[in-house]
Amino acid sequence: MELRSVEELMDLLYACPHQPALRTAALLRRSRPADKELQVAGLVHDIGRLLAPGDEIRRTEHAAAAVRPLLGERVHRLVRRHHPGTDEDALRLRLAIEESRATGFDAGVLEDWRTVLELVAARHSRLGAVD
Repeated sequence: MELRSVEELMDLLYACPHQPALRTAALLRRSRPADKELQVAGLVHDIGRLLAPGDEIRRTEHAAAAVRPLLGERVHRLVRRHHPGTDEDALRLRLAIEESRATGFDAGVLEDWRTVLELVAARHSRLGAVD
């Protein structure tokens, strides 16, 4: 499955249990406020559970492949976490995911992230047009 619009992605995010993803994205926003792609990776990293139920081994690959056309190569790479421990941003993402499971703070609502998703998608779209 390839996501082609922010609306499709939002629908998918609403269908997932999204509180841990919201906490992950909020933690990344606190530590790296200017890095929207990293924050978005934290928000969408777990959609593979819905795209490939029961496939625990490849769910991150499914999630990464789904967001690649919409959100770009960097978000794809971060979600996939292909080289554990070798990429500082991938490590930040993994640590935020772990912390979000142990933390119970209120991270807001999913709709608050629509604009950030639109910004990252628009940036990727412009870059894709140039390439």
